[in-house]
Amino acid sequence: MRRTAAKAPAAAPPQTAAAGADFPRSAPAAAPAEAPADPAPRRELVTEFPFELPRGYVDESGTVHRDGVMRLSTARDELVPLRDVRVQENPAYLSVVLLGRVITRLGTLTMVHDGIVENMFASDLAFLQDFYRQINAEGHTRAAVQCPHCSEPFEVELGGSRLGES
Repeated sequence: MRRTAAKAPAAAPPQTAAAGADFPRSAPAAAPAEAPADPAPRRELVTEFPFELPRGYVDESGTVHRDGVMRLSTARDELVPLRDVRVQENPAYLSVVLLGRVITRLGTLTMVHDGIVENMFASDLAFLQDFYRQINAEGHTRAAVQCPHCSEPFEVELGGSRLGES
């Protein structure tokens, strides 16, 4: 895998039959006078996304935590919770465990885990589930289709109904 920008290859020395070439090589192309401009500048990959909870998580001291950061999910984030006994007994618990893995910051809390997520208000949990889908699907969960009877265009949801489903 290439990790740096592509560079123009250096001209290779011509091979001769004495050097063991089994086939003729074409002569190297002449270098252009100016290097062409990069047609599409590279975009930075954004992996963390800020959010603000509608109500906020209330910790044991009564402090409300509303602003946070969620990172993109990895395949491991979606696979590891499937081994969790709580998820195996109750598949609805998958979203709680998954969100506990991908929320990297919430207010002034030093650590976010599934225990915090399970004590959030239902409206905040629903918000986080939707936010997770948005940042991880990157807009690819809906498809434009056309009714076969009336030809009216509309969109359908292609993603799963719960976190971790696709």
